[in-house]
Amino acid sequence: MKFTLEKEGVNVVKMDITIPAKDAQQAYEAAVKRFAQYVNIDGFRKGKAPKHMVERQIGTERIKAEAIENIIPSAVTEIVRKDKLDLITQPAITDYDFEIGKDLKITVRAEERPDVTLGKYKDLTVTVQDTPVTQASFDNALSGLLARYAEEKTVTEKRAAKNTDIAVIDFDGSVDGKKIPGGAGTSYSLDLGNSNFIPGFAEAIVGHKVGEEFDINVTFPENYGSTDLQGKKAVFKINLHELKVKTTPELTDEIAKKAGPFESADALKADIQNYLETQRDNANKQNSENELFKMIVANAKVDIPQSMIEREKASIIEEYKTRLSQQGVTWDVFLKSQDENQIMKTINDDARSRIKNSLVIEKIARAEELKLETQDFQQKLSEMSAAYGVAPDVLVREVGQSPAFMSNLSQQAMNDKVRDFVMTNNKVVFAAASGGAAKKSADKKPAAKEPAAKKPAAEKKPAAKKPAKKTTTKKAK
Repeated sequence: MKFTLEKEGVNVVKMDITIPAKDAQQAYEAAVKRFAQYVNIDGFRKGKAPKHMVERQIGTERIKAEAIENIIPSAVTEIVRKDKLDLITQPAITDYDFEIGKDLKITVRAEERPDVTLGKYKDLTVTVQDTPVTQASFDNALSGLLARYAEEKTVTEKRAAKNTDIAVIDFDGSVDGKKIPGGAGTSYSLDLGNSNFIPGFAEAIVGHKVGEEFDINVTFPENYGSTDLQGKKAVFKINLHELKVKTTPELTDEIAKKAGPFESADALKADIQNYLETQRDNANKQNSENELFKMIVANAKVDIPQSMIEREKASIIEEYKTRLSQQGVTWDVFLKSQDENQIMKTINDDARSRIKNSLVIEKIARAEELKLETQDFQQKLSEMSAAYGVAPDVLVREVGQSPAFMSNLSQQAMNDKVRDFVMTNNKVVFAAASGGAAKKSADKKPAAKEPAAKKPAAEKKPAAKKPAKKTTTKKAK
């Protein structure tokens, strides 16, 4: 085999490959035999039809294409090895000249990884705003926990609804006199102060009394999930059955025992404090990494080809579509509700940023000769299995044979290794949030251990009690 290489544009390499006539002939004959194994030709068992009949049935051009597809992988692998190419796309056959009895000429094009020129990435110093654990944050966490044990009590006095009440209502919506499909509910408990119904719905109930039947007029948002209702004026008939208020208990040893493995209120308070401090440490660590990488990436130089940007943009758009579909919103509806030019600019900027970050991480890994060890894979596998909620062995059994999964696992493990290297070889100074003295971090990766006790329920939203009977709807939300 002979070959010549030619650079095209920023990172495209053109390979002109010449395969000796004898090797090309052998590849063609092998392709004929493969086709003969499954082609149906009258009068012959599979695999027994003569060559000329297989050629007539399949077509010589299709057989040649099959032969080339089987030649290219080993040919390109040899070229990559000899010239130390770093390809980031699968080689594409763009032209060939295949005449039996003559040398086979093939033109293949592929993209090489853009070259990165690293700037300074060690012995840097960055200043990061410290995130203190304040009394207010502790109080909020404790209040959130206690809210889980709040009791709902019926309002017995004859008074108007307040925005702190829970209203039990029947509702029935219509637009232009026509009922909204699924736009009705009975005995629905609506938290008037924390409603996710359409704007103005809960607010219009405030001021009314139990037993009243009334109409409220609202307008569906322009970006509402159902296109038929976007921007439409609606009328909802309301029947107010009951008002309830929540009473939050004081923290006691009994409440602490219900919340988790705590023997006393003080033990629960200590766990909340520990959790908040761990969250603070995690936030400081994340912010430190972000600021360091922002500086390192800014110091690096790389010419990113448009083709890479377009592929990354397509990937980001698919991520958008997935998230939107989980909310019942289509990509087209989303674009119409936003500034499309701004959205596409954001996606383009994100694509460039992702690519450059990835290339810089890879370059540092090579420059520092960082290698993945068994424990690196095990650590990342444990993290991923925890994220998926399955045991590591189950995860390996289900997807461990997938090349894409293993590639992603390796990439994430290497990313972590580079981040550890960066944190170890640079310095972070934490600036006090309100004029206090700044503190220096150790020149190594900060610890970020999880609290010993389970995550306090204070971080969770209180679960509303289910009404005895209700018919919910998404249309009014």
